[in-house]
Amino acid sequence: MSDAQSVKDKADLILRLKRAEGQIRGIQNMIETDVECEKIAQQMSACRKALDRAFHRMIACMIQQQLAGAKQFDHAAQERLQHMTDILTKFA
Repeated sequence: MSDAQSVKDKADLILRLKRAEGQIRGIQNMIETDVECEKIAQQMSACRKALDRAFHRMIACMIQQQLAGAKQFDHAAQERLQHMTDILTKFA
């Protein structure tokens, strides 16, 4: 993984976690102000999805780090891995 890609991935992951953090604060506020349970559950589901996507992005990063050291890991393989990473994150 190139340094530029690593910086981009790190920024993406931090942004995802900050969004989830904001969602959690919002959920806490909803509970404190007695918002309807169904609406709270909906927000919890959205937050869980955000954390799941961050987790899958982290797993993909671990795979990339392991493969980066492989002798046969060329540019085409890196592009295929990036494509699979994007799919994993999208459908997680």
